[in-house]
Amino acid sequence: MLLRLVLAFAVLPMTVWAQKVEVVAADPVNFPGVADSNSPIHWANGNRFVFNSDGLPLRAEGLDMGKMRYMRAAYLMNSTVAPWWLEATYRDDDGTLYGWYHHEIYTFCPTEGVRYMGVPVIGAVVSYDNGHTFTDLGFVLTDGNEPKCDAKNGFFAGGHGDFSVILDREKKNFYFFFSTYGGLPSEQGVAVARMAYADRKAPAGKVFKYFDGGWSSEGIEGKVTPIFTVKIPWETEQPDALWGPSVHYNRELGEFVMLVNHACCGADWPAEGIYISFNADLSNPKGWGEPERLIQGGGWYPMAVGIEPGDTDKEAGGTARLFMGSDSNHVLTFRKGQKGVLSYSMERDRKR
Repeated sequence: MLLRLVLAFAVLPMTVWAQKVEVVAADPVNFPGVADSNSPIHWANGNRFVFNSDGLPLRAEGLDMGKMRYMRAAYLMNSTVAPWWLEATYRDDDGTLYGWYHHEIYTFCPTEGVRYMGVPVIGAVVSYDNGHTFTDLGFVLTDGNEPKCDAKNGFFAGGHGDFSVILDREKKNFYFFFSTYGGLPSEQGVAVARMAYADRKAPAGKVFKYFDGGWSSEGIEGKVTPIFTVKIPWETEQPDALWGPSVHYNRELGEFVMLVNHACCGADWPAEGIYISFNADLSNPKGWGEPERLIQGGGWYPMAVGIEPGDTDKEAGGTARLFMGSDSNHVLTFRKGQKGVLSYSMERDRKR
C-alpha cells in the first residue's frame, strides 16, 4: 500500500434533479497525518480521536477535525507485524477500543527490481488506553489462494485488505467490508464477512465470510462471494474493479451507505471515480444497490465523516464531510425519500 495521493478540482455538476445525496463544495479540512487508508474515528472524554496510517498509525485528537493535535504513534506491544494500517475501530461502552488493521506480507513473491508485490491480510487489535498502545489479537481474514506474483496491477499478488468494519444497529454482529485481490475473477472485488459482537475479545477463528449465499466460510483462507465482482481481474495490467469500501450508518436515510473507489483501466490503479451504494440491512449482502458514480476521478480512500458531536466515520446525519485520503474539500448532503445521485466531475493531477 504505497502512498497514493490525488489532487482533485471540482467543476460543474452533471444534471440530476432528484438527489438522494448531493456533493457540495466546502472549505478544505485536512487530517493532521498522511492517510494511506481509511481513517477510523471515535469519541472519548468529549474529544474526537482519529487514526491516520501510512504504514504506522498516528493518533490525533480535538473537537475540530481541521485543528486536531497531539499526534503520536500507536504501538503494537506484543507483535512484530509491520507495516500496519489501522483502518477500523469500535469503542465499547466500558472504554475498550477494538481495532482492525491491514498488513502486507512481501515474502510470498521474489523481488524484481524496485517493485514489491505484497499480499494483504486483515488482523484484529485491542487497546485499553484509548489507542496509545494496542495488543495484537491475530489475523482474522486471509486469502487462501496461491499468490499471483506475476500480477500486473502494480501492488498486490492477492490477499484481503483495504476495508472498513461496522457494528449493526442491533449490536449483534460486526460486518467487515473488504477488497479481495486474489483467486478466480469470480472471487475478486468487494466482499463481506461478519463476526458476532460477543466474540470481539477473542476474534481468532470467529470471523466468517459470505460465500454462496451463507456465512459459513472460514475467515482464514475460506472462499468468498463478492458483493461487487471485478469486471477485469486484478492480475491484469488494466484491472476494472471497485475497491476500498467505507461504510457508515446514515441517520437521515435510515440506511447504510458505502463509498468505494473504482480503479480503471491501467496499472497503479488510476481512479476512474468514487461510487456510492445503499443498503438498509447489513445481513443481506444482496441488498446493496448497484453502485452509482458520485464523483468522476477523485482520490483514493473515500470516506464520509459525520460532523455532529459523536459522529464518526461509522455514523453520520444529513451532512457529512467527504474525505479522500487526508483531504476533504466537499460535504455530502443526504436527503431522505429522494432518489438518485448528484454527481461531480473532477480533474486529477497525480503526484508521487
